[in-house]
This record gives sequence, structure tokens and C-alpha cells, in this order.
Amino acid sequence: MSTVGIIGAGRLGQAMARTARRAGREVVIANSHGPESLASVVTALGDGVTAGTVDEAAWAGIVVIAVPWDRVPEAVSGHQWNGQIVIDATNDWAADDLNGRTSSQIVADLVAGARVVKAANTLGADVLGSDPHEAGGQRVIFISGDDADAKAEVAALFQDAGFAAIDLGDLATGGAMQQIHHPLAGVNLIQL
Repeated sequence: MSTVGIIGAGRLGQAMARTARRAGREVVIANSHGPESLASVVTALGDGVTAGTVDEAAWAGIVVIAVPWDRVPEAVSGHQWNGQIVIDATNDWAADDLNGRTSSQIVADLVAGARVVKAANTLGADVLGSDPHEAGGQRVIFISGDDADAKAEVAALFQDAGFAAIDLGDLATGGAMQQIHHPLAGVNLIQL
């Protein structure tokens, strides 16, 4: 099982840490303030979660970007992207600066060399971080990406955590459906 690195330790980052731990993955969580600022977060998240630098999180096999959209370029710049899977869990709330592309296509340009999968952006952090078993079924998580193997690994991560993963296709098609102001944004489905 690969370690999950999380860049961003706010509500979304912590929800992804809980999800990764439910899936049995070790987690390195990081923020721009340094590992020492995360002592209380790591204590609250429990065993299997450690605080690290952004560089340490970026070296994980699966890296989650969980920072506000306007901070994505700064959060991912200067890191070596050598085939890692990057889960883009961000949302461009304005979405008027994409020039006909999806936000995940922009992220893919910023992390050249990584394999980007759009996921975990359609649910609120409180829902994402909670037990996905509900009403006799499993909460649905949508994924999209251009690399089939990367999507399979991300689907396995979420399935191991109890979600029902639904593959929406590539970053252009599936990513567009997941964006704010598009059909699946904010949709919370249970697969029975």
C-alpha cells in the first residue's frame, strides 16, 4: 500500500487523511507553515498520520492537492513530479479563468510528470471525511483522469475506504462534470 501525501491541512486535507487511514494507508500531511504547526492536527487524526514538509508529502506515491484554488500553483511548484499520482481535490469557484479547459487540466500542466486524477471535490469535507456507508449502501465518489492505471489506484484507495468509485472518463470530459457549476458538483449519492 502506498503512502498518501496531502498538501493542505485544512478541512479538506484532514478529510482526505481520514479517508486514507480508513483505507489502511499511511499519511504524511503538510502545509505551508511547516510540520511543527500540525501537532494538534496529527494528534486529532491519530495513528498512521505524520506531519511532514510539502516536499515530503509530494514524494508519496499518491499526493492529494487540498489547498484553495488560488494557492495551487504555489503549493505544487518546485517539486519533482516523477510519475506520482496526484489527486486534484480542488475547486475553482469562479471558473471564469480556465479558457475552455477544466481545472484539472490546468493542474496537470502545473505538475508535469505526474498522473492527475480528479476526485474528492464534489462532496463537502465533513461528508468526505465521514463513514461512507449509509442507508445500506456506499457513498459515491467520482474520479476522472487520462491515465487508466492512476485511476485504478485512486479507485482502489476510495473503495478500500468504503466508497463506491465511479469513473467518469478523462480529465476533459469527467473533470468538467465534477467542476463547480456543473452537473455533479455538490451531488451526494449513495449506491445501494
